[in-house]
Amino acid sequence: MTVVALIGLGEVGTVLAEELGPVAEVRPWDIAVETPYASAAEAVHRADLVISAVTAASTLAAAESATALAKDAWFLDVNSASPSQKQAAAAVIERAGGRYVEAAVMSPIEPKRLAAPMLLGGPHAAAFAEYAEPLGFAGLEPYADTVGPAAATKLCRSVVIKGVESLLTESMLTARAWGVEERVLGSLSDLLPAQDWTALAEYMISRSVRHGTRRAEELREAARTVAEAGVDPLMAEAIARRQDWTATHRDAVLPLLDVLHDKGNLT
Repeated sequence: MTVVALIGLGEVGTVLAEELGPVAEVRPWDIAVETPYASAAEAVHRADLVISAVTAASTLAAAESATALAKDAWFLDVNSASPSQKQAAAAVIERAGGRYVEAAVMSPIEPKRLAAPMLLGGPHAAAFAEYAEPLGFAGLEPYADTVGPAAATKLCRSVVIKGVESLLTESMLTARAWGVEERVLGSLSDLLPAQDWTALAEYMISRSVRHGTRRAEELREAARTVAEAGVDPLMAEAIARRQDWTATHRDAVLPLLDVLHDKGNLT
């Protein structure tokens, strides 16, 4: 049976552990969660596949913790880190004798789970897609034969998606204070057609409430990516601050979500 070492048991890591459990021996390890393994090095020992699913800022540290992996073992990096961080992690794994594969998860991991679309990068991307298909990975797309383009694609997208979340949070909190949220949402529907702006606002703001800390970390990686492209990351840095604020001010945001939920049920 395939042995999979899974570093990181956050939202993505937990789903991957659940999905791979029936078809592989899964060895989970997380710095903040009790597991049967005392260290990442113990978990990755003789594993066929190591999956790094940590927070963005820990991408390089996770790779460095996994250098005891077997020669030619696969190392799948699904973290939302900048291209430069991915390249640094790839160098660590390749020096250790592993095969590094960059992965950019291009949608929420739920509800598609192992079928979530992932762009793969690096010289081993195409070979890994063939290897991983029998494990249930149905959304893999070999995207680039170098490390970096997949991460850049993901993080440029994140500036827009997390930016809209942050804009809606700031706009709706202010509109709620003035009692004009219904009119604002209606005007958005006139200018920017969507199926239901009330439902969209509730969904996107709730994502920031639940995952704002992790999303802020991702946006700081996006800001790094923007800066490395020679562009001043004004928006990415502001989005990171708003995501952080939302996660730490849940009590201020939850009543707004209740209002949006009620309004959505009335329409």
